[in-house]
Order: sequence, then structure tokens, then C-alpha cells
Amino acid sequence: MQIFLQVHTRHRKAIPEIMIYADHNATAPLRPEAREAMLAAFDMGATNPSSVHARGRAARAVVESARVQVGGAIGSRAADVIFTGGGTEADALAVQGVVDALGAGCTLIVSAIEHEAIAKSAGHSGALVQAAYVTEAGTLDLDDLRTRMDNWDSEALGTPVLCVMLANNETGIIQPVAEAAAIMREAGGLTICDAVQALGKIPVNVAMLGVDYLTISAHKVGGPQGVGALWHRAGAPLKAILYGGGQERSLRSGTENVAGIAGFGAAVDAAVRDLPKYAALAAHRDNMEARLKAEGGVVVIGEGSERLAGTSNFARPGFRAETQVMALDLAGVCVSAGSACSSGKVKRSVVLMAMGASDALAESAIRTSFGWNSVPADFDGVADAWLEAARRTVLKENV
Repeated sequence: MQIFLQVHTRHRKAIPEIMIYADHNATAPLRPEAREAMLAAFDMGATNPSSVHARGRAARAVVESARVQVGGAIGSRAADVIFTGGGTEADALAVQGVVDALGAGCTLIVSAIEHEAIAKSAGHSGALVQAAYVTEAGTLDLDDLRTRMDNWDSEALGTPVLCVMLANNETGIIQPVAEAAAIMREAGGLTICDAVQALGKIPVNVAMLGVDYLTISAHKVGGPQGVGALWHRAGAPLKAILYGGGQERSLRSGTENVAGIAGFGAAVDAAVRDLPKYAALAAHRDNMEARLKAEGGVVVIGEGSERLAGTSNFARPGFRAETQVMALDLAGVCVSAGSACSSGKVKRSVVLMAMGASDALAESAIRTSFGWNSVPADFDGVADAWLEAARRTVLKENV
């Protein structure tokens, strides 16, 4: 898509550039529905949903309306949705909140491909932590999990708590969460599911998944940054990790971000409405991958697994990921290497290493991710730009 970028030079010239945004898994562009809802909230003036006067009640109505929208998007009661300051905070509340509620009498079983928001929260939780292995196909190893639960020592390890994402942020591979949650439930355990990348891309229903906790984020579905939510099953153990005014049923104190929450509700409504449109991106992604394989010799990661329609992770051994990202950036194409949520650093993918990828493959993998405002020409543009970058690199290496 063509975007006109305003460059603030001495003469303030508007320079047209062709720019393709293929980094939706990092953050999605703000949907117009979300922007409209946020502006309406801003136009309410100074508001605090905890205040009992008219403005406070109006703000509370906005928050509760959005809670209904978010709850509806995941098949839950609105009352079980807790708004947070983002997906990372929601993950931290789920992990630390469970550990604190169980008095550290639990062991966290963290899948080897989890986002750092889960993995690092687990590492700092004070609980025992075990790794849950994944197969070469990039999915949770259910046989290993089942064997582990069959031999679980509750006296020594306490309650088993599985942490597994619904869709991987780097590869787009969809995890067998419902099956894993059933194994955990039968063993008397709990399941925390990070659904940040899945929401708005595949149907998400907490009852069908059978999980106990589920985390989501606004900006991944075209809402604003700085807003997320934790759903938890009624009765599931959970303790607050922030203390203060007792907002969000005393599970997440702090004045709610009214405008951000309004944008979240509007964005999630639009994302659920557009699920068929997102699913249709798979055909364009597959065509792009076929061309890159045929003309560029790339390896597509997780090609045989069920993936998010707009996500493609591919590698050409010897063509370093950071070189690819920079070359595409110069060509006006935005992509990521590894997880774009990791402080802007380009590093070897832990996810691919967990899948058994070689060092050469893991060091050369990049991710393209498309979303709600992507068009077919974007896929062709990414392929064109990547193939040109690859040709230049090969020529340079052969000089």
C-alpha cells in the first residue's frame, strides 16, 4: 500500500514512498473503529470510572460496555474479564497470581516456545519451573505432557500449572491447547493460555479450550497499545500482584484507561467480524512462500503445521536475519526477525531452536505477518523486495 511520509526537513517536503507493513504480529495498525471509540471517550473530558458522580458513571459505562465486547469475543462472561495495562501485565498477573494464590505450592510447566512475558514471569515467580517440550513441527508434545502427568509427584511438586500459548508469535503455529488443558485437568492441574497472537485471527472460546486463565492484548487486534486483559475461570485460584484502590474486583488496582479500553472493545468487535477476511490471507501467504521457495531457496518454518493465515516464518541459511531485515527496511518493507517484542534486538530465535532447527537456520529466519489492512499486492511486494535483497547479497558474496 502507498503511504505518504511527512519528512521534517528544512523545506518540509512530503516524500511519497511505497511502504509495506508486514509486521502485524508486532503490532497491528489502529483500526478506525478503535480510533473513533477512543476519540469519543476522550471527548467525555476528565473521567474516572471509580467516581460516583455523573461523569464517573459515564466512564464506568464505557468500561463495562467494552468488558462485554471483550468477553463476548472469547465466549466468556464479562464479569470474568480483568483489564490490565497490556498482554505482558496480563501474563504476569496470571503466572504470579496463581503462584501466590497457591502459596508457591505448585510447579510451572512452561512450553519451550512461550513468549518471554510468560517465560520470564515464571522464572521470577519463586515457583519450581519445568520446560514442556515441542515437536519438530512446532507443537506442544502431548505425549510427553501426558507421560509427565501420569508420573506427577504432587507431594514434591505441588499442583502442576501448564503455560502454553494458543498461537506462536514467531511461527504462527497453532498449539493443541484444548487437548493439553484436558490432560492437565485430568491430573488436577491448571492451564494458563497466552492467546495474545490468536485473538482476532482464529476463533477463541475459553469454554472450548478448557483453560483456566487466558491473556489477550488490544494492540494485536488493531486496538491501542497499553491495554490488555486476563480472563480467569470463576473459582480458579488468583491473587492480586498490584495493590491500591481495588479496581477490577481488587485483582488489578489502578484507575482504568477508559479511552484505551473503549478502543479495545471496538477493535475486538471488528476483529471478530473480520475473521473470514483474515482467514483468506492464507492463500496469498502460500503463494508468496511458494515463490520464495522456488526462486529464493528458502525454508518455510512450520509449513506442514496449522498456522495463523497471515504469518510466515522463513529462512535461507547463510543470509543472516539482521541483514534481511535491514535490506527490506531500506526497500520500504517492515518485517521482524524473531520476536519483535524483545527490546528491538535481533537475535537467534529460541523458538526455532526449541523446534530443533540448526544454528544456520535459526540465525537466518525472519517473520512476515499480515493483518486486517493487508492487500494481495503486499505479499507480492514482500517477495519482490526479498528476492532482490537476496540477489544483491549473493552477488556481493561472489565478488
